[in-house]
Amino acid sequence: MSDQTPTESVHDAGSNPGAAQTAPATKPAEPQAVAAPAAASAPRAAAGPPNRRRLYFGVIAIGLLVLAAFFGAGPVMRAFTTVSTDDAYVNGHVTFVAPRVAGQVVKVLVDDNYRVRTGDVLVQLDPEPYQVIVDAKRAAWEVATANVIVADDQVRATVAQARANRFKLERAIEDVDNQIAQLRASVAALQTAQAKLNRAEADYNRGLDLEKTPGAISQDDFDKRKESYRVAEAQEKQTLQQVYQIRASLGLTEQPANGDLTEVPKGLDQSFSTVRAALAELLQSAAPLSIIPSSYNLAPKQVIEEFYKRDPNGDIDKIYAKVIAEAPAIKLAKAQLMQAKSDLDQAKLNLRYCTVYAEIDGVVTRRDVNPGNNVIAGQSLMAIRSLREIWIDANFKETQLANLRIGQAVDLDVDMYGSHKMFKGHITGFTMGTGSTLALLPAENATGNFVKVVQRLPVRIELDPDSYDPDKVPLFIGLSVTPYVHIHEPPTGPNAGDVLRPTKPEKKP
Repeated sequence: MSDQTPTESVHDAGSNPGAAQTAPATKPAEPQAVAAPAAASAPRAAAGPPNRRRLYFGVIAIGLLVLAAFFGAGPVMRAFTTVSTDDAYVNGHVTFVAPRVAGQVVKVLVDDNYRVRTGDVLVQLDPEPYQVIVDAKRAAWEVATANVIVADDQVRATVAQARANRFKLERAIEDVDNQIAQLRASVAALQTAQAKLNRAEADYNRGLDLEKTPGAISQDDFDKRKESYRVAEAQEKQTLQQVYQIRASLGLTEQPANGDLTEVPKGLDQSFSTVRAALAELLQSAAPLSIIPSSYNLAPKQVIEEFYKRDPNGDIDKIYAKVIAEAPAIKLAKAQLMQAKSDLDQAKLNLRYCTVYAEIDGVVTRRDVNPGNNVIAGQSLMAIRSLREIWIDANFKETQLANLRIGQAVDLDVDMYGSHKMFKGHITGFTMGTGSTLALLPAENATGNFVKVVQRLPVRIELDPDSYDPDKVPLFIGLSVTPYVHIHEPPTGPNAGDVLRPTKPEKKP
């Protein structure tokens, strides 16, 4: 006999079909009647777990759809509103550090990957040889300064000599005028002597006539008349010789053609030899002052008048001040002073060039110098790459360029920072040539077997200042970038909407 209850038998039958088939042969009819309803409810109990699994799958499916919608909406919308490329990288300016003078390196204050600021000392050359040159040039400059003072004194002495010669010229003219006046006075005295001679001669002739009559004239009176005649005759001859002497001193003949002893050539005081000699001395002393007459045929008065025309008002002080300032000796001394000053400045500049400074803010790379090296001017010592003056070179396919314009906003996804950091930028220009044409060895197709290949054009994208802070998230040259250009947003900024930039560069504020 079995101790199982009818309920347990039902469960066993449901779980073991073979046992259910053998049960009626060993059990009475009543238990079979009771077991029939239990067997009917067994399929409903077994149907529970599949329904729960379908519910679980449905919930998971809905969750996945929500997640897909949440994370996939952005990329899907971006695919329809932007143009992107995976052929883009960070580029930037590089400044090669080179000395401006040759020398021996005594200090190198930076190394690769050092960040430097504008004005930081990078390399120090030996300054002693250039200090020696500075001292020598300073001494030459002091000599040139003294030479200017000496030249000024010499010019002023030359001016004084020229003024003395000018007075000598005026004295020579006055002497000629005096001689002419003396000639005229002598001629007048000659005329007086001739008048006296005529009177004495007449008295003497009357005395001769009276002497023929005895007692008409005393012998004493006759002798006086004869003496007066002889004296008057001698005085007339003496005065005539004085006239001849004056005429000879003036370079004139004794007897002029018209017989007028007072006749002299017009302008004799300007053409006389002593006057011309004095004028030559004046011009000789004025030549170092660069005072040269317009013609050597000018008369002395014309030369002096031309000299006074150097000032509109004829102010002699202003004339001499200008003459001194423009004297060749002073100009030469000042030019030598300027040359000495320039040499001294260049020597000082070369001395300052012994200290090599950083010209830009950036990071040191390619250091190739060590203390003790002898370097020459222009030799590359290291390079500095800017952290701020950087941009993105994005090589878009030519089939993507139809809607790209200057000023369009760009989202920049840098692989270095993944999807955690998105930079902002804008298009600033298009390179005038595809990558294949700007290559070092551009492809040639002289045989005619041309196969069309989609070309790529470099597009320059500059970072927005508000989006990029090198102190926090620096970008390094050559990093891969995925740019997303918003082609449906209106371009902004200078030259917005253009393809080519203007010919005149814009002035930065």
